[in-house]
Amino acid sequence: MIVNDAFYNSQPEANKACLLALRDIILNEGEYITETKKYGMPCFCYKNKMFAYLWVDKKTQDPYVLFVEGNHLDFPELETGNRSRMKALPIDPSKDIPIELIKSILKKALDLYKDGVIKSK
Repeated sequence: MIVNDAFYNSQPEANKACLLALRDIILNEGEYITETKKYGMPCFCYKNKMFAYLWVDKKTQDPYVLFVEGNHLDFPELETGNRSRMKALPIDPSKDIPIELIKSILKKALDLYKDGVIKSK
C-alpha cells in the first residue's frame, strides 16, 4: 500500500504517473529511505529525518521535488523561489523525467545526512 494513495490518486493522469515514478526513484535510492505524509504532501525521510517532498506547483500544475536542505545543494536546475532553506526541482510531466539528474541531486542530498553535515538519528 502506498502511504499517500489519496494524494497520488487525486492527480490528473500525467501528473499521477510522473509523481509515482518520482516516488519510486526516491525510494530506490537507499535502504533507510521511507515515505510518510507531512503537511498533506508525500514526504521522504532518511533515518526519520525529512529530506524531500513531492508536490504540485499551484500556478503551472507541474510536479516538483522539494529538497529540505536545498541551500546545501548547488545545481542550476534547482529553484529557490522565496524559500530560505529548501529548493525545488520542477518536473515537466509531458517530457521524460531527468532520472540521472534526480539521482545526482538525491545522492548529494543524502550525503549531507550520511556525512553528518545534517544531523540524523
